[in-house]
Amino acid sequence: MSPATPAPEHGGAALELLVHGVGGATPQSMLDDPRTVRVTGDETAAVHRRADDLDAEDHPGRYAAGPVPEAYVWSNLTSGDGARALWLLLLPFMVVNLAHWMRPPAPGRPGLVRLYGVLVRLLALSLTVLLTAAACEVALDLTAWQCAGTTACADGRAWLGFVSADRAGWWSGPGRRLALAAVLPAALVALLWYLSRRTWSAYEAQRPPTEDTPPAGEAPPAGDAPPASDAPPAAESPAPAEASGPAPVPPEDPRPALGRPGFWYGRRLVARLRAAHTAAGFLTVAGALAVAPSRHDTGALAATGLALRAALLGCAALVLWAVCARGRSERRLDRRVESALVTRLPATALTLLALTVLHIGWARPGWSSAGTLPGNALFGILTLAQGGLVVALGVVAHLLQRERRDPRTALAGLGGPATAMLACALAGVMSGGVAQWVADRLDGGATPGTDGSPLAGPPVLLSWQASVIPVLLLLLLVPAALLGVRTALAGRRLRAAVEADYAGELPDPVRTGQIAASRARASLTDSTPVLIAVVSGTALLLGAASVAGAWASDEVPGSAFSGAHPAIAALATTTQALGSWMIGFGFLLFVTWGRRAYRDAHARRTIGILWDVGTFWPRAAHPFAPPCYAERAVPDLTWRMRSWTRHTGGRLVISGHSQGSVLAAAAVWQLPSATRARVALLTYGSPLERLYGRWFPAYFGPDALRGLHRAVHCWTNLHRATDPIGGPVRVPAEDGRPGVDAQVLRDPVAYGRTRAHPLPEPLLGHSDYQADPAFALCRAALLDRLLPAIPRQRGADEAADQGSSGRSSG
Repeated sequence: MSPATPAPEHGGAALELLVHGVGGATPQSMLDDPRTVRVTGDETAAVHRRADDLDAEDHPGRYAAGPVPEAYVWSNLTSGDGARALWLLLLPFMVVNLAHWMRPPAPGRPGLVRLYGVLVRLLALSLTVLLTAAACEVALDLTAWQCAGTTACADGRAWLGFVSADRAGWWSGPGRRLALAAVLPAALVALLWYLSRRTWSAYEAQRPPTEDTPPAGEAPPAGDAPPASDAPPAAESPAPAEASGPAPVPPEDPRPALGRPGFWYGRRLVARLRAAHTAAGFLTVAGALAVAPSRHDTGALAATGLALRAALLGCAALVLWAVCARGRSERRLDRRVESALVTRLPATALTLLALTVLHIGWARPGWSSAGTLPGNALFGILTLAQGGLVVALGVVAHLLQRERRDPRTALAGLGGPATAMLACALAGVMSGGVAQWVADRLDGGATPGTDGSPLAGPPVLLSWQASVIPVLLLLLLVPAALLGVRTALAGRRLRAAVEADYAGELPDPVRTGQIAASRARASLTDSTPVLIAVVSGTALLLGAASVAGAWASDEVPGSAFSGAHPAIAALATTTQALGSWMIGFGFLLFVTWGRRAYRDAHARRTIGILWDVGTFWPRAAHPFAPPCYAERAVPDLTWRMRSWTRHTGGRLVISGHSQGSVLAAAAVWQLPSATRARVALLTYGSPLERLYGRWFPAYFGPDALRGLHRAVHCWTNLHRATDPIGGPVRVPAEDGRPGVDAQVLRDPVAYGRTRAHPLPEPLLGHSDYQADPAFALCRAALLDRLLPAIPRQRGADEAADQGSSGRSSG
């Protein structure tokens, strides 16, 4: 329970809008009252009050000692119904979408910024193709081509009986088997389209408020003119958002990127990318089918096949154009719809897929399935293309970072390329895992691709990629061990600092060691860039080695090194077996987690913590990524702050914990200046600088955070040395404004037993900041720094709000 807030100097209406962090929270726990009422919102996200505070605006005298508390609960945006468990399968898409937002600041480099966005979108497109190709590998190659075409494999599986080659039925021909099996990958693409379309309607299509669109029933603020349409961010380039063409830029508009009216409105771009990626998925299936009979086509079939392949290439070129031609439009609310050429891409690709199915289903005398399905070189081509795109992205990121180096930026500005490489590695593990697992199930006790096995197995590249996984994990042990030793040594060094912080207390070596170890473990978060650099760099090199080995030998590693020294041959066989087991186990782990999350709400909420961090950003690179909850949460908070301050004329402190502090900052950026003058920002356990500032420097870097400090009326940040997530925001005092960071909070509050604390106080780390007495003091100080409440305007505003007493949702 929070301590009572001391009476502020200035009276009048005051509101504290609480925003919880990762993992979610209930309104009862946030408001410390079992009786709460939903003020506005729905089952997905809503603002709640205590039942006793429902009419607080009509009785301001009751709240002279503190503000009226309201809780904004948004956890269901990331961990709602069981269908959210499917988002686990979209993890690579989410990770590559993060890479888009990790670019360095780029003053005066609009061309490089556009190129950075194009490269990330192309990488995202390659992941869609890779996922679809993996589904084709399972359904077309392993099942319909290899297993159904081999008596030894098909005999023990009744569900393959009607398509088995030795039954000589209507479906037994290779082409018809493939045509039937194509339903599975095509259905997967259709499912991704449906999920993206449904979430697009609920998130991106929700129009946020702008300065020229005030909450319902309100007139625009006096003196707040509508913003210019193409305003640049502070210290940013004239076109940092990859606008489709040059536009006049008013140089005097100081708004940062997150303050632009269209930043949280990605309706048009996501619709465009969804059409392109859906078409790419259908074209991947059609391409796998079209290549298979090419060597057996003669006469009219050969001409038809050539025309189909040319049409597929032409449609693929249109997909690439749709992905590369246009990025985000953030300076205005872009309500336009895409051209018919883009919107009809999925239907065109689906039509070509249907024609390809008809073409491949035509009987071809003498055509039989043997070996692997033609066209498996796609996996190698994709791997090389992804590696080349990651390298190119690294070069562009280096050029962007070169002119404005910040020592706090993660990986010297190469965080985006490293994260993109992680997305490719995750996609490779998932696609290879499902292929290896299905091949092992179909092959019984044998090992696919070896002597004695009826199956040729998946492409040899997937076996090579699986074989490098044990090597990657072994290499990771070195930095992990070094970090463990460093943490232990840091814990010993910090003992003196702990004793100094609790000077005058009777020393307790055990208690001191616990506090020092907690501080040392919390500092591990700052070492994350090292681990990501090692994983990404090693994955890039090992991926290149896998492609070289697969193309040079055209055999799995165990067979390729069979004639080498016995030790090398044994090592190759062992890594292949271990890698195959690990990649299959990883796939099963994903399926198990997804199934548990589907059935268990608690597990779903736990997995939702991952999305709380990963889906803050809009879908700018991949339309099939989990939806951006901030596109609902930020407008919610903005509308609530504007409607309350407008109706009551009172003061407001928005109080954000952990990820909630990021939402709060983003919402404050979206406020018009007249509203910001009545708003204070209180953040605690905040990753604004420690995570977002380091990894997303163009949006939360030092310049952006200093700009937020100048934009908001007043801001205080609380943090602890034992917090592994939150930290200081490192914004110093300037222009007569005090620095943002308050003094580091002691954790625990009391070192030993005292009269006020007769029982040992726990180490709180990242949680329960409101239990610290400093929290209430800082909140009261912020309210005192705000201007006095403006007398409530009766008449027009009350009629517009229909007697809601300031509780309208806006």
